Amino acid sequence: MDTQTLITELQSFGLRLAEAPEGAPGAGAATPQEPASGEGEGRRAAWTSRRGGAGPTQHVAATLRGATVMIPIHTDQAAASPFVARIGRDGAGTVERDGRELAPIALVKAPRFYALSTEDGIPYPKIALLHGADVLASTVLQTCIRYTEREKACTFCAIGQSLAAGRTTAKKTPEQLGEVAEAAARLDGVRHVTLTTGTPRSADRGAAHLADCARGIKARVDLPVQAQCEPPDDLAWFERMRAAGVDSLGMHLEAVEDEVRAAAMPGKAEVSVARYFEAFEAAVRVFGRGQVSTYLIAGLGDSLSSLLDASERLIAMGVYPFLVPLVPIPGTPAADRAPPSGDFMRALYAHIGPLLARSGLRSTDVKAGCARCGACSGLSGFEAEGRAAAPPEAGAAWTSTSESSDDATLQLRACAEQGHVSGVPPLAPGHLLRRARAV
Repeated sequence: MDTQTLITELQSFGLRLAEAPEGAPGAGAATPQEPASGEGEGRRAAWTSRRGGAGPTQHVAATLRGATVMIPIHTDQAAASPFVARIGRDGAGTVERDGRELAPIALVKAPRFYALSTEDGIPYPKIALLHGADVLASTVLQTCIRYTEREKACTFCAIGQSLAAGRTTAKKTPEQLGEVAEAAARLDGVRHVTLTTGTPRSADRGAAHLADCARGIKARVDLPVQAQCEPPDDLAWFERMRAAGVDSLGMHLEAVEDEVRAAAMPGKAEVSVARYFEAFEAAVRVFGRGQVSTYLIAGLGDSLSSLLDASERLIAMGVYPFLVPLVPIPGTPAADRAPPSGDFMRALYAHIGPLLARSGLRSTDVKAGCARCGACSGLSGFEAEGRAAAPPEAGAAWTSTSESSDDATLQLRACAEQGHVSGVPPLAPGHLLRRARAV
C-alpha cells in the first residue's frame, strides 16, 4: 500500500496499539490508556498522545515512512480498526492489516519540556503541548460561549473535556506561553507555534488575547506564530494581530453547507459563510496569500462537490483549505458519527493537493500552524504539482485516467453523483440535540 493511501486509511479508521510498552498510550487492542505523563501533572510521558480539548484530539503522533502523522487511537472507531500497530518498548514497530505487515511506524516521544513547570508552578503541559513533531500548540482560552449551551455547541468539539479533567488551565498568560515556547524551542527543537481559542463574549472573538500571547512569545523566542479565531466584528484586528507578531491566521469554517452547519454547529452557524469569506478577503490583504487557512472537516455531512467547490473558491482567494477527516470524540454529540471513508478523503486530496501546488499555496510555505504541520491530514502528500488521482487499491470506488486535475475532478464528481464514492449523510438536528442533552 502506497504511503498516501496508508495515511488516509489510518486517519479514517484509526489504529489499535498492541504489545505496547509500559507508559505507551495504548496497552491493548480495545482500551488505549492515558499517556504516562500526565498532561496535567508535569511528569514526562513516554509518547505524545492527547484526549479532549479544542481542535484535533484523540490522536497519537507517529512517524510513518518519513512523514509525521497524527493517528486516532482514543476513539470507539479506532478500537475496531482493521489496522493494528505492533509496538516495541522503544516505541517502534510495524503497522499491520489482516496479519500483513504494511509499514514501519515509530511513536513520537514526549518532549523534554513536559517535565518542567512555569515560574508560577504550573506544569508546562497544562500551558502548551507538542503537536506532530515540531509544533507547540495551546488553547489560550479553554472556555467558549457556546460549549456550555449544548443547543448551540459544536457537536464535534471537546474543548471543555481537558479542562474538566484538570489537564489544562482556563486562560494562559502571555508570560507563561513565552516561557514554555522558549523552553520547547531550546530543548526540543520546536519550530513554530499554533495558538487557538474558545470564543469569548467579546466582539474581538479572542483576537485581543491571541495578539497579547503572540507578543509574549516573540518577546522570549523568535518562532513563527499562527493564531486561530472566529472572524472578529472589527476586521481591523487583523492588522493589530500582525503588528503583535502573528505570522499566519486560521479562521475555521469546518462545514460549508447551511443545513450541515446548522446541525453540526448551530451556534457558530450564526456567523454566515458569507461573513467568513469577507473576513478571508481582508485577512489575505494583511497576512498575504497562503498565510490564511481554514479547517474543512469532512464527515459532518457536506457533499464531495460542496467541499471541492469551497476549496477551489478558497484557493482562488489565497486561502489554504486544510481538509481533515472527522474524528468522533467520546463524550460529544458526534461520538457515534462514522468518520468519512478513505475513498472520500482520497477523492478530496487527489484534486485539491495538486491545485494548491499549482496555485502557489504549498504547505511548506505556510509560516506557522496546522497547514504547515500537516500531520492531522493527508493533504500535503498530494501537493506534488501535476499529480493526478493515484490508482486506487483493489475494490476502491473510483479511478482516474487523466493527468488533468480538472478531468479528474469531473470524474470524481460523476462518481459521487452515481454513489460510487461513499458520501456522508447529513447530521439530523433533532438527533443531535437529544444526544446533546444526554451528554
